[in-house]
Amino acid sequence: MGTLWFWIVALMLTAYVVLDGFDLGVGIIYLFVARTEPERAQALRSIGPVWDGNEVWLLAAGGTLFFAFPLLYASAFSGFYLPLMMVLWLLILRGVSIELRGQSSDPLWRTFFDGLFTFSSVLLTIFFGAALGNVVRGVPIGADNYFFLPLWTNFRTGASPGILDWYTILGGVLALAALSLHGALYLALKTEGHLERRALYFAHRIWYVTVALTAIGIPATVLARPASLNNYKGHPVAFLAPLAVVACVAMMRITMAKPSRLPSFLASCGFLTSMLVGAATGLFPVLLPAVGGKGQDLTIARAISGPHTLRVGLAWWSVGMCLAVMYFGIVYWLFRGKVPTDAEGYGH
Repeated sequence: MGTLWFWIVALMLTAYVVLDGFDLGVGIIYLFVARTEPERAQALRSIGPVWDGNEVWLLAAGGTLFFAFPLLYASAFSGFYLPLMMVLWLLILRGVSIELRGQSSDPLWRTFFDGLFTFSSVLLTIFFGAALGNVVRGVPIGADNYFFLPLWTNFRTGASPGILDWYTILGGVLALAALSLHGALYLALKTEGHLERRALYFAHRIWYVTVALTAIGIPATVLARPASLNNYKGHPVAFLAPLAVVACVAMMRITMAKPSRLPSFLASCGFLTSMLVGAATGLFPVLLPAVGGKGQDLTIARAISGPHTLRVGLAWWSVGMCLAVMYFGIVYWLFRGKVPTDAEGYGH
């Protein structure tokens, strides 16, 4: 049962990264590819009906973590309290910028909210990448299963790391490049005209950066936490995840030259999914590695809830997921195709 819940949480976080990742990516490249008011309105319409719904997966993953692994939830949410508050404020700023931009006709205010939209999207993406880096690298868990992380120490991994070190910064930059690429491919899929061509041109350029950072990131993960290789050595089938990363990266490049934009966007979804599956495989069965020698790893066995909680939770989770999948299926089906270039509002 613990293994099942480990992969359920991993699945929900992957769904969040893939779905909310493209609207974060649109926000990152928004000021660079959408240069006129009609183009910026078109870019916002491409995410209008789905951006806030995509964030449901983040909330659902947090709720699932709470009842399936309460010890991990308590330890991580207290240790990462400051970064989580910053993420919360950035999520609020991002939503406010999208909503209030459409309520103002003053060019100055619209420019301000455009900048706020890109600023919050960039910082959110870097924070999420750095957060994943912290989880993979490990934190100084104490004997009481809690920890505290300063924002930075000496920028090195080891017994006394900070939230920011060379590895977590690399994770933040890689996330920024990968989601910029993801957002550019989505924007090319949903728009037309100059905006589509500019988004595709941006995707061609950022693809090289993403590939270079991915090539650095995989060995850097082994250097930051050598135990990440244990599951790969014990179960060679796990190497399918990094092979899928390579295949998806190549597929993205090949299909970007095709007239249809859908294959390259799907390849980007596959790239993000295989990267996260590879990270989860390297961690299993550890949920949060310990560094420094004072405490122990938070593993599935130590953090899992009681059998009754998991059985009841699985029943309600199944019902909730059926409803969520049905809702997302209907929304994305109704929202299929290119967005109009001359519609009113931003489609929310």
